[in-house]
Amino acid sequence: MASGVASVWVPVDDMDRALGFYRDTLGLQERSTSPEWSELDAGGLVIGLNAREGTARHADGGAVISFRPDGDLDAEVQALRDKGVEFTGDISEYDWGRLAPFKDTEGNDLQLFAPPRS
Repeated sequence: MASGVASVWVPVDDMDRALGFYRDTLGLQERSTSPEWSELDAGGLVIGLNAREGTARHADGGAVISFRPDGDLDAEVQALRDKGVEFTGDISEYDWGRLAPFKDTEGNDLQLFAPPRS
């Protein structure tokens, strides 16, 4: 049985571009880097950037990484938009929280998640 998440692997086409996005745009702390594998700290969770092999073709689908915004969700969405991040939909509101979907520079699905407002 699983006792938690050890890391999340994200396939990337361009390691430098992906590192720039996760480090500079999202503000995650870089732990290690190489052309094939890089790691970032997302509040105690390791996000591993895994270089695609030259023969692999990018495909949609796969895991989605949800990030907790540092502050108000609406303000964080605007801050990311100001950095050039394109959101793939509007903020969705549910009984269990709010989601704002976007993609990284490599086409992977990401989202900001905020618990319900009290």
